[in-house]
Amino acid sequence: MQSNIRRIGVLTGGGDAPGLNAVIRAVVKTAINEYGWEVLGIEDGFEGLLFQRQPRLLTHEDVRGILPRGGTILGTTNRGNPFAYRVEVDGHVEVRDLSRDALTRIQQLELDCLVVIGGDGSLRIALELSRLGAPIVGIPKTIDNDLSATDITFGFDTALHTATDALDKLHTTAESHHRVMILEVMGRNAGWIAIEAGLAGGADVILIPEIPFRLDSICRAIDQRDRMGRRFSLVVVAEGAMARDGSQVYQEGGAVDKLPRLGGIGQQLAAMMRERVQHEIRVTTLGHVQRGGSPTPFDRILGTRFGAAAVRLIAEGGFGKMVALRTPDVVPVDLAEAVGVSKRVPPNGELVRTARGLGIHLGE
Repeated sequence: MQSNIRRIGVLTGGGDAPGLNAVIRAVVKTAINEYGWEVLGIEDGFEGLLFQRQPRLLTHEDVRGILPRGGTILGTTNRGNPFAYRVEVDGHVEVRDLSRDALTRIQQLELDCLVVIGGDGSLRIALELSRLGAPIVGIPKTIDNDLSATDITFGFDTALHTATDALDKLHTTAESHHRVMILEVMGRNAGWIAIEAGLAGGADVILIPEIPFRLDSICRAIDQRDRMGRRFSLVVVAEGAMARDGSQVYQEGGAVDKLPRLGGIGQQLAAMMRERVQHEIRVTTLGHVQRGGSPTPFDRILGTRFGAAAVRLIAEGGFGKMVALRTPDVVPVDLAEAVGVSKRVPPNGELVRTARGLGIHLGE
């Protein structure tokens, strides 16, 4: 048991996810109630370290009432990687290593540990800072559920509920108007939201990054439904779904410090299908709706368990580790294990076999 801990910091990095505030609340309350530590909230992810913004001293009052709230009271950003910070100089982009600045700031704030709540990108940064000597404990967060070291990440269940609810609503209008309804959901490299929402919402076609699709195969499946008297179809497609030739659909990169991002596969798929399918086709892109709103009870509980477990891990000196759900327990794992391999939907796994057995077409 570490007896020299006096002050810890906590930050949220990457995309927001339902349940972040539940984690922050659990970290603050457990640190104060069980150990009497101070907790500093670092605002706007790693940028709060790099640019020496004044952190917030978090008390019981600061976390009161935030359990059911979406988002994060600390703010977050997808930018600010200390090891590859992108800045525009004279019209071109430079990438700078500011990791030493981050380490210096941790020391200046007299943090005995920094809790990093994030997905793959934020936890990779946490791992590299840990290797440079920073005392780090990680907490997994992503609506995509693609971190391999944990059975599930908080935020996924809420996103899944949002996508399923959208499918339920699209089902009635698709049936009434005899249309093909395409629902584009998040999922860059992993199709967990798409396949689970598709199963829960009664989709007829599910397209995920793990199984490249053929357009002619999808159209034949819809035509077959027509011949059987089923005059509508529901298609769920993950944003990272790819055609058989490996192509994906990207949006424009935008600002200089942003990389091209996936999105638009739903609209492109509809445009190609209109030449081959007799139905009207409509597209709904959920986008950031999946990240917002009040977390489900499952995500509130899991986030709370993760936050409390992270504080206990700090007390035990478990730096360089992350808390993870290994059902039924929350256990520590090495950060290197957490970010080593992305957890993807097994193309011949139980979920896929279940979908095939139900007659759901997977674009093959």
